[in-house]
Amino acid sequence: MLLICLFGINRELTLIYYYFHHLNYYYIDFKMIRFSTSLIAWYEHHQRELPWRDSKDPYLIWISEIILQQTRVAQGYDYFVRFINRFPDLTSLAEASEDEVLKFWQGLGYYSRARNLYRAAKSMNGTFPTTYDGVLALKGVGEYTAAAICSFAYDMPHAVVDGNVYRVLARYLGIDTPIDSTSGKKIFAHLADELLDKANPAIYNQAIMDFGALQCTPKSPHCSSCPLCESCFAYAEGVIDSLPVKSTKTKVSNRYLNYFYVKQGDFIYLHKRIGNDIWKNLYELPLIETLEPTDENELIRLEPFQKLFGGYSSLSFRLLSKNIKHVLSHRILYANFYEITLPENEQILPDNLKISTAEIEQYAVPKLIHLFLEKYM
Repeated sequence: MLLICLFGINRELTLIYYYFHHLNYYYIDFKMIRFSTSLIAWYEHHQRELPWRDSKDPYLIWISEIILQQTRVAQGYDYFVRFINRFPDLTSLAEASEDEVLKFWQGLGYYSRARNLYRAAKSMNGTFPTTYDGVLALKGVGEYTAAAICSFAYDMPHAVVDGNVYRVLARYLGIDTPIDSTSGKKIFAHLADELLDKANPAIYNQAIMDFGALQCTPKSPHCSSCPLCESCFAYAEGVIDSLPVKSTKTKVSNRYLNYFYVKQGDFIYLHKRIGNDIWKNLYELPLIETLEPTDENELIRLEPFQKLFGGYSSLSFRLLSKNIKHVLSHRILYANFYEITLPENEQILPDNLKISTAEIEQYAVPKLIHLFLEKYM
């Protein structure tokens, strides 16, 4: 059972939270009065100057929110500027090719965001939705992103609930219900909605997210200068590092990639990933993936290697880089890079794209491949 009591002028509030769990009651007395106004006052002195905050254009806000879904602001800032310079409006994005959109996304990772962004742009017919349901229906937009767009662009009273908000509320209220559980998501969504300053939803949402990003950080939060510390449950009980709680940990798997930097005169070869896997629709070097680490002597005896290179009368083959570690969200990639030189008069490599070295910048490649080409080309 959840009871939220709000009273007073300017959204002065006292919040009392009861939650029934495993036959125990968790009682949290929300001592802080004027929670929203305190956050907004903090925000006025500490807000980050970001280009999308100076606009009510839903397109610009949408682009920024998609970029920041899995990307820190410091990294996403330059990408946003570069992306908007090339695609300043919905029409320019919709009329571009997917390959070009992916190229401008190169380095940000989580490329499904760019693919969804492109498909959503084409579906809007030049007009951005003006309702919450319409925004939520866009490809790649979930409840958090829809709330952010609608509150920032249209001043609609929708509360954002992202990792920063989970952390601030869990610590301040002492909520140990896992944030990735069904009950936890409902509790935090309800709390966020009740605490939202509905008269100033855009400023409040920006304030609580910045507060979590800058003040109430995941590690080593700045509690000594926090305006909420005197009434913060986690600070009083010494459990800051224990909140918020997650019930599950992402299983991480290892993958072993053997890439071939194939040169034929002034040309190299690329392969487009089209399966429903990492880096979909991006280009990479010809690849043989193995179930376990494989050295060059084992590799050349494999059937996929013979299928790719067994038909050539002569070729030069050497190892360039070994066991390059590349970490994704739930995968760790270990990559070996081999250089193969083919005679110029031989047939082209089947099922691969032959391009001149001058053309490589036209193709969107994963960061792992980009770093290799930057070093060896």
